[in-house]
Amino acid sequence: MRLEGKVAIVTGGARGIGRHYCRGLAAEGARVIVADILEDRGQQTAKEIGGMAVKVDISDEGSVEEMVARALEMADRIDVLVNNAAVVNVFPRKPFDTISVEEWDRVMAVNVRGTWLCCKALAPVFRRQGSGAIVNISSGTVLSGSPGIMHYVASKAAVIGITRCLARELGDCGVRVNAVTPGLTSSEVVVEAVGPEEIRQRAASRIFQREEQPQDLVGAVLFLCSEDSAFVTGQIINVDGGANLH
Repeated sequence: MRLEGKVAIVTGGARGIGRHYCRGLAAEGARVIVADILEDRGQQTAKEIGGMAVKVDISDEGSVEEMVARALEMADRIDVLVNNAAVVNVFPRKPFDTISVEEWDRVMAVNVRGTWLCCKALAPVFRRQGSGAIVNISSGTVLSGSPGIMHYVASKAAVIGITRCLARELGDCGVRVNAVTPGLTSSEVVVEAVGPEEIRQRAASRIFQREEQPQDLVGAVLFLCSEDSAFVTGQIINVDGGANLH
């Protein structure tokens, strides 16, 4: 198993794609800490994979610091951080100039500040250990410039910027920082938000003309979490069935 003896935190791990990341990491031998604002769902996922659950609001610095403290109490060390938690319920689409300031700020608070706060809180742990892997989940919307969800696209573009800055700032202590850009994925959350017609249209726009499933992303994330990617940092892996070629 590629992650035997490793400890991984997955934010937003209670449901949707995050739940699949948790399952994949656990199957490779990792002890997984399911970090999510949905406490009951987090406990269910943790029970399913033999992991642990921590309630967290990643937009709140105190909550994030408590998450890290509790994780260290339960596991003594942390080897992997998958920054998956995000606001995705930004549909239906709307022109950029009709997005409210409140909605814009909420998306940025979770998707950008939350990613930064989790990395900030874990940086001392990784520096002390002299190792670690961070995988930030961005979005293929950054590559396509998807209209109607500018706040979401802008937030996920910021995640790529965070990834590349962190790769340089943490590289001297052996920490790898990379990002994954998924296409529109048929998780329970996305299916509920966008509906079947948009999912069909996206499938038709890909080289592989089918729906993207959560499991399609797990392999890339496991690669970046494991020593298979020991010499890979500051990179973006696009997983969208060929919708965007770059």
